[in-house]
Amino acid sequence: MPPRTNPLKLNPLQLRTLTLLQALARLPQAALAGPGDGEVTIHVFPDAHGDHFHLGDATVAGKDATGLFNEKVWHALERKGMARAEWPRQIVLTPAGLAYDTGLNEAILHHHAH
Repeated sequence: MPPRTNPLKLNPLQLRTLTLLQALARLPQAALAGPGDGEVTIHVFPDAHGDHFHLGDATVAGKDATGLFNEKVWHALERKGMARAEWPRQIVLTPAGLAYDTGLNEAILHHHAH
C-alpha cells in the first residue's frame, strides 16, 4: 500500500505554510542548523514584492504565503509535532516537519528559467 497522503490531516493553509518553511530551511541566508539534532531554525522571512516574493530560485505568489505570518498556523504546526514556534521571531522545524511530504512543492514554488 502506498504511503498515505497528509497523514496528519494538515489543512490547506498549514500544508502551504509547511511547504514554504521547508523551502526556507534549505536557504543558508534564512536558516541555521539546530538547536536539536536534525532540526533547522528559520530566522529570516521573505519580503513581498507586490503580489509575490522569492525563495532562492523560486517565486511564490503572495496568496500562497498567508500562513507564513500567521501565529495560529505556527502553533498548529507545533501541535502536530512539525515545529516549535517562537512567534514572531523564529520557528524551528523538527525532523518530522522537514520530512513531511506536503505534495505542494511544484504547485507553489515556481521555478522559471531566465
